[in-house]
Amino acid sequence: MRILEPAPGILGFYEGRDGVRYLPQENWVDDGALSLGIASYALLAGDHALVYDTHVAPDRARFIRKYLKDRGIRHFTVVLSHWHLDHVAGTEAFADCEVIANTRTAAHLLTHKSAIEDGSFHGAPAINPLILPTRIFDHLLALEGFGERVELLTFNIHSDDATIIWLPDRGILLAGDTVEDCVTYVGEVEYLESHVADLARLATLNPAKVLPNHGSPDIIATGGYPPGLITATADYTRALIDRRAARPLPDLLKPHLDAGHLHYFQPYEAIHAQNLARVAAIG
Repeated sequence: MRILEPAPGILGFYEGRDGVRYLPQENWVDDGALSLGIASYALLAGDHALVYDTHVAPDRARFIRKYLKDRGIRHFTVVLSHWHLDHVAGTEAFADCEVIANTRTAAHLLTHKSAIEDGSFHGAPAINPLILPTRIFDHLLALEGFGERVELLTFNIHSDDATIIWLPDRGILLAGDTVEDCVTYVGEVEYLESHVADLARLATLNPAKVLPNHGSPDIIATGGYPPGLITATADYTRALIDRRAARPLPDLLKPHLDAGHLHYFQPYEAIHAQNLARVAAIG
């Protein structure tokens, strides 16, 4: 795992994009997370850390907690960006901490808890135990005690339960999976129009820097992405809706690749093909 520091007091715990597999057989950790690269984040303030997602496995989460403890952290608060497995798999390591999620994230996790814990939901590896949120909010939650304004905001992008962390004093957006480099993963094709509308709402924050969970470690390490990453995601989503996306990614994404909003990464070709198939299936 690489430890990145994109901004003062913000750490990124990054793994993947190196060909190293978690398990030899097909599994959601490798095929949905490590192959694309994934980061969890921590916002540090004194001896308190706000941990944004718990990574892909309990051992990764335990590593994050130990690393932060060795840095002098004694108090932990967890925020879940959404309910997908690669973001909640390490909750066991923070079972004694406050775990914050929005109402939809909490509902999804509760509904699927048994299947997630026995490994029947998305296959191996099972997440057992899955720790459910202890604090639930809707729309907006402002957190105190971090030396700056910290806002949790909800969106319907990528998943209908997205929570982002917005640091307005610095213009830093911790974006979860609302944006990815180089294309978004479409799991809820019925909400694509809502995704476009909420991407427009997300863009009104006008962030100086965007830190996605899935992206290039080199870009994250040097401070994050420009706000054009949001525009690029919206343009790609519109192309899917309008049936204009059935082109090779370097051609489809060229304006945003040229502008530096996106960086081509070949494993996203499989995500793109899957997105096209899901849109085609709805007619």
